[in-house]
Amino acid sequence: MRQKKATIFSIFALFFSIFSGNALAEHSKTFGDYIIHFNAFRSDTLTPEIAKAYSLTRRNNRMVINITVQKKKGNTTTPVKASISGFASNLTGQVKNLEFKEILDGEAIYYLAQSKVSNRETLKFEIKATPAGEKLVAQINFKQQFYTD
Repeated sequence: MRQKKATIFSIFALFFSIFSGNALAEHSKTFGDYIIHFNAFRSDTLTPEIAKAYSLTRRNNRMVINITVQKKKGNTTTPVKASISGFASNLTGQVKNLEFKEILDGEAIYYLAQSKVSNRETLKFEIKATPAGEKLVAQINFKQQFYTD
């Protein structure tokens, strides 16, 4: 069953990174031997089954941020555990602390957090990721606007 969840979530993530517009696009940054993938999207785009499997609230006014950390080994990458923290702030300076939970799905490792969003709200994300066993602290900053209508 866990493998099925991993497959469903991977297909979901791949679908949105390929077929979606900017609001759902996946981004990545390289820090030394690590690649950090990140994306944020409205939670109502998840299927009810996916939301339930990961204890996520499905609503048009909730967003999900997804972080994965992979270590480069030659021409391949391997998912690794990491310490993830961060917050999002809107253009008026209101801060939304993000509480990331680790999801282990087969060989995949995801870090998910949720927050409420308003229509046309732009969030500036500031995320710190430290791969397990490393001193490297990768800082990821990005901005995204959400539409709830």
